[in-house]
Amino acid sequence: MSDGRRPLAAANWKMHLLRGEARAFCEQLRAAPPTVGADAVIFPSHPLLGTVAEALAGSEIEVGGQDLHPEDTGAHTGDVSGAQLVDAGCRWAIIGHSERRRDHGEDDALVSRKLAAAVRHGLRPILCLGETRDERRAGETFAVLERQLSAALTTAPVDGASWVIAYEPVWAIGTGDVATPEQAQEAHAFLRERLAALASPALAASLRLLYGGSVKPDNAAELIVQPDVDGFLVGGASLDAGKFLAIIHACARR
Repeated sequence: MSDGRRPLAAANWKMHLLRGEARAFCEQLRAAPPTVGADAVIFPSHPLLGTVAEALAGSEIEVGGQDLHPEDTGAHTGDVSGAQLVDAGCRWAIIGHSERRRDHGEDDALVSRKLAAAVRHGLRPILCLGETRDERRAGETFAVLERQLSAALTTAPVDGASWVIAYEPVWAIGTGDVATPEQAQEAHAFLRERLAALASPALAASLRLLYGGSVKPDNAAELIVQPDVDGFLVGGASLDAGKFLAIIHACARR
């Protein structure tokens, strides 16, 4: 890793865990020796935000929301605003996760609006980009990443110090498949090159790029040594405190 980019391990719990399980997880994290050299963020489902924020209060581990509405307030049943996330103790927000794009029909334009809302409320965004299996097989990986990245940058000023981008090949999420270190590095290097062209070389050098897609303790070490991989957006393995701690430690050893 270069240019002073500090590794980041982000736990996306998706629609898992109840309050007691969430508290027990946080207690295990707090009981572990302090992790030096890496940042960590927990993204619980919305009903667990208060529980997790309270359990992690005073620690270096931060909390984020898995999604937010592009509007600040209004008649949007079932949605949550950036202001509500901040009020619940969040400092981060996941934007454009592939499951939101797939399950809720979120297109690039909506993702861009959500990104602007996160920035407007002072939330640090993790912007998710990635191709499906069919798109990869068709040789469209770079075209998809270019389209998603360009659209996202149209509505909010990108900040390399606070923004994070996660490359999540859709074909590797929850499937047990994982991009090889070389495939992950190739995609990350492309994103960094495009950021340099679309924004600035300095911003591209400072912005953290995470890999997300069936990350586990046994593959984290070989992925994190790639020069443009700055950490992970972790799904299934983040539901086990021991496994997530192992991934944090792999990041810290980078």
